[in-house]
Amino acid sequence: MRLHPLPAFDDNYVWLLRDDAGRALVVDPGEALPVLAALGDAAPHAILLTHHHGDHVGGVPELLARWPQTPVFAPFDERIATASQRVGDGDVVDAGPWRFNVLDIPGHTRSHIAFVGHGLLFCGDTLFSLGCGRMFEGRPAQMHASLKRLAALPGDTRVCCGHEYTLENAAFALTVEPGNPALQARRDQARAQRDAGQPTLPSRLVDELACNPFLRCHLPAVRAAAQRHAGQPLADEAAVFGTLRTWKDGFRA
Repeated sequence: MRLHPLPAFDDNYVWLLRDDAGRALVVDPGEALPVLAALGDAAPHAILLTHHHGDHVGGVPELLARWPQTPVFAPFDERIATASQRVGDGDVVDAGPWRFNVLDIPGHTRSHIAFVGHGLLFCGDTLFSLGCGRMFEGRPAQMHASLKRLAALPGDTRVCCGHEYTLENAAFALTVEPGNPALQARRDQARAQRDAGQPTLPSRLVDELACNPFLRCHLPAVRAAAQRHAGQPLADEAAVFGTLRTWKDGFRA
């Protein structure tokens, strides 16, 4: 099994999964061209979509024009008109040799889902390496609960998110936890990867648990940093998360 993050737009990734027999699966093709270039004449077994934003679904019509029989698995959201099968929490997606469990993870959008299987997590814009997505349609407690669901997956899970934001996120994370040696090492690793023209993804969930402040709201150091920024005590982890997310929204390195 080979996993390929295909660069798209300025900082997106379209995920392509292939096996030794040449079978393929495409996740969140916001742009069709990278997929067409990678697959040539080989039709994908399926397209998986995590949420409705155009930079994750915009390439689907062109891919279906090329391969009209390709099933498209998407959340229950009328804004994704190209879906052939709607899936939600607890559903299972079978596509060629692959099987994925579906998790509802609302917060970035109200209908956001993730696909989990084969040691992989396709999480769209909910969890990023060293960060998380903005809450366009959700509330802090909802987004925090979604991230906790993802944090409970096995530590060796590879996190396949939708954007190359790792270095930008590292700058904020180090503002929250400047003394975290694992975070410093991850920042240095990501910088070396980008300098070499390589993606920083996928990351491993165990590393996100050690470094990503949005998965560490239960820890005293992260809570203390959020309270200093808020200038007041924070009642619970969801409040800590909400403060961090608002702080990040206005953060400039």
